[in-house]
Amino acid sequence: QVPLVESGAGLVQPGRSPRLSCPSSRLTFSAYTMTWYRQASENQRELVARITSGENTNYADSVKGRFTISRDNAKDTLYLQMNNLKPEDTAVYYCNAHRPVPIGASYELDYWGQGTQVTVSS
Repeated sequence: QVPLVESGAGLVQPGRSPRLSCPSSRLTFSAYTMTWYRQASENQRELVARITSGENTNYADSVKGRFTISRDNAKDTLYLQMNNLKPEDTAVYYCNAHRPVPIGASYELDYWGQGTQVTVSS
């Protein structure tokens, strides 16, 4: 079972304000830094927004002021509120959960969802 499953958006008109969700399972959700990434066509995957376990946030310049990342630890869910969408926001959006491990550990705590398509077009 994939611990992260993104949902939301799909085909959206420019200027609309949908919200992406990423519920988690089998994770101590509150302990993870959660990040939204996106990848458009053959471009590199880029960071969109990040929220730490202490709820500090940071955003890509391209979405600052339009997108808001949030988390509900009671529901083990990450959100991305996207306002005033533009065609250049078209991409597959991925949810990532990351937690540091001790140096030399033989395991990692880094999980990805399967992605959800956001297409901004009239």
